[in-house]
Formats: sequence, C-alpha cells, structure tokens
Amino acid sequence: MEEKTYRTMGSSGVLSLVIGIIVCILGVGAGVAMIVNGGRLIRRKNDIMF
Repeated sequence: MEEKTYRTMGSSGVLSLVIGIIVCILGVGAGVAMIVNGGRLIRRKNDIMF
C-alpha cells in the first residue's frame, strides 16, 4: 500500500511540474505579445488622430 501511495505522489509531482512549466512559458509568451501589440498601438496612434 505504501509503495502505491509513493508512486502516485511521484507521478502527481511530475505532472504538477510539467503543467507549471507550460503555464509559465505561455504566460511569458502572452506578456511579450501584449507588450509588442501595445507598442504598435502607441506608435500608430498619430495615424488615426483626426
């Protein structure tokens, strides 16, 4: 019984690490994309002013 619990905890830990890494990568990617798009909007602001 203890061995089964040990294996379950190990696989849960690995899965948590993998999901955490994926979320961090996606978060950084989304942040960079938002910064780039914000910069483009600010740069083109004068083009749309009447």
